[in-house]
Amino acid sequence: MPIRHPFAPVRTLVLLLAATSAAPAAPPPESGEAATAASGGIRWTIPKEWTAGATRPMRVATYALPAGKGAEPGECGVFYFGRGRGGSADENVARWGSQFEGGAPPQTTVETANGLRVHRVSASGTYLAPGGPMMQSQGKKPGYALAGAIVEAPEGLVFFKCTGPSSAITAAKAPLDGMIRSIRRVLVATF
Repeated sequence: MPIRHPFAPVRTLVLLLAATSAAPAAPPPESGEAATAASGGIRWTIPKEWTAGATRPMRVATYALPAGKGAEPGECGVFYFGRGRGGSADENVARWGSQFEGGAPPQTTVETANGLRVHRVSASGTYLAPGGPMMQSQGKKPGYALAGAIVEAPEGLVFFKCTGPSSAITAAKAPLDGMIRSIRRVLVATF
């Protein structure tokens, strides 16, 4: 009969929780130090221009994006549902595109950031502002845009979805690019 370590069930539970839970944003950084967050086996640096918001259902993080000239602020939602959950990158690109009407189909590119495959997405038009448990439109918002990234992380897809008035999303593209370039794999300790 195999000998089981007395803490094997606890170790398995700890590893399972670590692999499936979203890591909260790091505590506020010391002066000069950048804030980071992690989920899905990756860690990223939060752009200094963005403000971490309150926790929201189904999200790892929400960041407020500065308002563009004469417009309201945008937001960047970060989502992680677990390995094999939340649909494929292509399904999510199609879903994000269907949340806009009156615009061209979403534009997509695929790139590599620090050894990880990243699907970049942009769309614009009238945003249908889906929300709630059934993702129903919360009202049409003309002149909106989306800039997003879907990262093929070690533990599953991690979604970065920035939406808001076109001017806010235009201003958010450089910080989003920097955040995507900052992504690193998180080393998972085993014991």
